Amino acid sequence: MKFGIDRLLAEPELSKALKGRRVALLGHPASVTADLTHSLDALAGHPDIELTAAFGPQHGMRGDLQDNMMESPDETDARLGIPVFSLYGEVRRPTDASMETFDVLLVDLQDLGCRIYTFVTTLLYVLEAAAKHGKAVWVLDRPNPAGRPVEGLTLRAGWESFVGAGPMPMRHGMTLGEMGRWFIDQHNLDLEYRVVEMQGWAPQVGPGFGWPLGERSWINPSPNAPNLSMARAYAGTVMLEGTTLSEGRGTTRPLELFGAPDLDARAVIAEMQALAPQWLQGCRLRDIWFQPTFHKHVGELCAGVQIHVDDPAYDHAAFRPWRLQALAFKAIRRLRPDYPLWRDFPYEYVFDRLAIDVINGGPGLRDWVDDAAATTGDLDALTLPDERAWEEARRRFLLY
Repeated sequence: MKFGIDRLLAEPELSKALKGRRVALLGHPASVTADLTHSLDALAGHPDIELTAAFGPQHGMRGDLQDNMMESPDETDARLGIPVFSLYGEVRRPTDASMETFDVLLVDLQDLGCRIYTFVTTLLYVLEAAAKHGKAVWVLDRPNPAGRPVEGLTLRAGWESFVGAGPMPMRHGMTLGEMGRWFIDQHNLDLEYRVVEMQGWAPQVGPGFGWPLGERSWINPSPNAPNLSMARAYAGTVMLEGTTLSEGRGTTRPLELFGAPDLDARAVIAEMQALAPQWLQGCRLRDIWFQPTFHKHVGELCAGVQIHVDDPAYDHAAFRPWRLQALAFKAIRRLRPDYPLWRDFPYEYVFDRLAIDVINGGPGLRDWVDDAAATTGDLDALTLPDERAWEEARRRFLLY
């Protein structure tokens, strides 16, 4: 198969449309061609392309900042001599000055298919800025490694944030190119927008179900996105960022596991199985021990649970990571009603709401966990209508 960047470089009819126009790239470490050349270098060496600027999202163009919510500064590319503007530093939207450095912005970001992954919001912000300044945006499309399934509550009105760009569920099942089409319609934006589509993407075909296993190397789009297993689990495990539980930052398997020093992992798994075995389908759970080298519970021995989605037990259609993680919270709450589960700290520039609610785009998930009388059927009653509505709403924007 071919990604958008490879088609742009290989097909003259695409690249010639950029001739005579100043071009900028929005990219990160995973912005590479099929032969692992960084897109910045590949574009700079193309005869039809005048590369005048670059932009980096959260974690920057180099992805060098390991921890979460670490800002990157503006810089100058040492080899190319062009400005590299940070969209996760002093600003999160492009400045007027930075928008004057190009005519066409190429967006080549590997996404994870989750609303909270901030590249989605960065795409919206650059589309809005391009419409304001009369600039063009081309998305060089890449796979959604989590595939097409949809899961989670829809973000509620008034809960928009940098991790919640609009009324979509946690797991949206779209590529960034498709998401851009939805944003333009949702916000009635007027700009030149083009998706350089992939060729041969087959999100319903195993074993990758969205990621071309055996065809393309996995490169971390952010420091704690090390593999396909993380991408599959992320729509659930990202909620751990709003809790006192470790999500595995500071280990070699971040966002595939959860735990804490005072957790009884086997009891949690047993309670999850007793409460809703149907929410545990498509994966395997294993109790583990780990000691984070940084972040939550640094240097402490933690009992935890790892989610395995990389063996023959993995069932792409049945696996529901958001429900699985919600069930873990519910199990902990039932076993220990007074457990200090929710972490109260400023999360992604939101200071007046609990992080777990910012993550979920409203208090619905937390309310369900904390209500001792609430059943799994109650959460399904809230969530299934949202999921069905999104599947219908996204339909006309899908390209594959």
